[in-house]
Amino acid sequence: MGFATNTSHQTFDTDVKVETPESIDLHARAAGPVPRMLAYTIDALWRYLGLAIVLMLISFMGDAGIGLFLLISFLAEWFYPVLFEVFRDGQTPGKKCMDLTVVNDNLTPVTLGTSLTRNLLLAADFFPAFFVSGIICMTLTGRFQRLGDLAAGSLVVYKNTQERTLSLPECEAKPSPFPLDIEEQIAITEFTQRHQKLSAGRKQELADILQDCLPTKGEASVTFLHSIGIWLLGGQR
Repeated sequence: MGFATNTSHQTFDTDVKVETPESIDLHARAAGPVPRMLAYTIDALWRYLGLAIVLMLISFMGDAGIGLFLLISFLAEWFYPVLFEVFRDGQTPGKKCMDLTVVNDNLTPVTLGTSLTRNLLLAADFFPAFFVSGIICMTLTGRFQRLGDLAAGSLVVYKNTQERTLSLPECEAKPSPFPLDIEEQIAITEFTQRHQKLSAGRKQELADILQDCLPTKGEASVTFLHSIGIWLLGGQR
């Protein structure tokens, strides 16, 4: 990743590739400054519209209303993006309009700590004005990360819809009989989505990594994981 240093100009590799411990490659495409600025503008318009409505509703409260409005404005400015990123799959309304999403730099879903860090440092990206520091920082990093992203370990990528169109294995969707953390869910869904790209031997090798946890062995363990993967993907083939 990053820009080339052996040429007279910078070239960017916007493809982000992460290999999981299960040797499954996750791919995403980093979003550049233009779509991110458009997403930010859309979010700002939504915030200002909401604040205008709040101001009209509390205008009769006098000094108390002013204090309440300032508090709501503060919360909207700093926690509007955090709430959406954490509870809406990394997407604020603006990012959703631009088909963008925030993820950790290992392509796992963004966490509360990561979202808080990247958004609290947004002010630094505006220094000295008009998002200058943020744009310069994104230009100097191959993944278009602003200062907040570098500090938090986050990325803004295009939400990948291509994988949903892939043909999935012909087996029944079944929920996992044991709890799965986020990384395990991602690994199993990626394993299921890429079944056509993996040889039978490679699929068996990956399934054998979890053989101590699976109720089935051999080829049945591959089918078992595919069933869980299809269920995690919504049961759609």
